[in-house]
Amino acid sequence: MPAKLRKTRADWTAAALTALAEGGLAAVAIEPLAARVGATKGSAYWHFANREALLVATLARWEQEHTEAVITLAEQEPDPARRLRLLFAGVLDHPCGNAVELALLAAGEDPVIRPVLDRVTQRRITYLTTLFGQCGFAKAEARRRAVLAYSAYLGHAHLFRMAPAAMPSTKQQRRAHLDESMAALLSRQN
Repeated sequence: MPAKLRKTRADWTAAALTALAEGGLAAVAIEPLAARVGATKGSAYWHFANREALLVATLARWEQEHTEAVITLAEQEPDPARRLRLLFAGVLDHPCGNAVELALLAAGEDPVIRPVLDRVTQRRITYLTTLFGQCGFAKAEARRRAVLAYSAYLGHAHLFRMAPAAMPSTKQQRRAHLDESMAALLSRQN
């Protein structure tokens, strides 16, 4: 029988993100995660002082992968309106990809999660405000549209998870919905 490979911090945080998506905050527990990654609890404690340290590392990974990396990818597109479209297409093209975010929102009162959600929300709204400003909207209007756009993003994520029949199901329907959403967000008429 081959020897087990030593599990890394990345193995543990990946397993914790999956558990979080599947079962919420309560699913991020050392013993079930050890079974998931095929390791002992001692392996977890080799990398993390306790469950909270594992949760902090998992949240840092989520923040990096689902905010900073997404912004970096979007920034490769020179046109700000197209960047906005890319961001919205992400939630429409990958409706199941927001399960971790929804689990975190559900556990938003947790003292470890709350500051991360606050920071991520502020970062995302600030980025969206910048994009709307680059599309020609004045600062206050850009901020209002950013909040509206972020609210729409969260609403889309929630509906895809909780009421998928209410959302467009085919690629063609999702593209038409994206076109309508972008037209509304970028409209200059009152």
